[in-house]
Amino acid sequence: MSTVNTMRAISQDTLGGPEVLKEIEVERLAPRPNQVLVRVRAAGLNPTDWKHRANGGFLGEPPFVLGWDVSGVVEAVGIGVATFKPGDEVFGMLPYPFGHGSHAEYVLAPVRGLTHKPASIDHVQAAALPLVSLTAWQALVENAELRPGQRVLIHAAAGGVGHVAVQIAKARGAYVIGTASAGKHAFLRELGADEVIDYRETDFTEAVKDVDVVLDTLGGDTSVDSLRVLRPGGIVVSILPVGSDEFGTAAERLGVRALRMLVDADRAGMNAIADLVEKGELRPTIAGTFPLADAAEAHRLGDTGRTAGKLVLVVD
Repeated sequence: MSTVNTMRAISQDTLGGPEVLKEIEVERLAPRPNQVLVRVRAAGLNPTDWKHRANGGFLGEPPFVLGWDVSGVVEAVGIGVATFKPGDEVFGMLPYPFGHGSHAEYVLAPVRGLTHKPASIDHVQAAALPLVSLTAWQALVENAELRPGQRVLIHAAAGGVGHVAVQIAKARGAYVIGTASAGKHAFLRELGADEVIDYRETDFTEAVKDVDVVLDTLGGDTSVDSLRVLRPGGIVVSILPVGSDEFGTAAERLGVRALRMLVDADRAGMNAIADLVEKGELRPTIAGTFPLADAAEAHRLGDTGRTAGKLVLVVD
């Protein structure tokens, strides 16, 4: 049980499988200027969490506390914070990649990474949204400048990023094509997908053409192959920040665009997400919830890569 000056957090001393995760007690810090201390009510999990747990990624060697998604209640505010006050319900994404730490009872967040939680969703739903929604929003709206009537192909459309990208694209008036295993096609149609492709049975490069925008969530050969389904001047936005140089050179040869990106914490984007939620145009699908102490179990499920929607840690 944590004391007034400490908090529970999920940490690790070594890289490895889910078994390296453990619950520890750490000091609860006070917010500095332009920071908010949030009492975490729920924290989303993303593939980046299991990747960093296993190989360190951008964070290097542990110990560290993972987690970028957060929904909770403002506990205290630092000097200069005018947007929030203690008791406000907020949600958002910690700066990626070095602002991690939401898999804990409390987390410090820069004020501009948060916005007010929509009243129409609970903390679990809110915690499922930030990283995947900002990724999809920044890829489709800010980088690809998706417009009404355009055709968009979303890879792994039933996944965390994919299933919110489908909804964001539909809200922007696009014609949406999604790839997923056959068992997830009904789910995607419920979300509004206009076409679905079983990637296990069909080569998407033969089934799709004249696409304006491709959201590549897979990387590897998919990035380069996706260039071939674009209209002249179309764009593939990959959320995998590194990969083969062929991605760029092939795009130039084909007269299309290729872009890699990393999601970035942003209140304007979070406000846009909150607005879609309030309009009823965006809802996360929750694949499972776990108590904070059972974070390792959530990671084991995430490692399978077979979930539809998001996994969320619930903090009592």
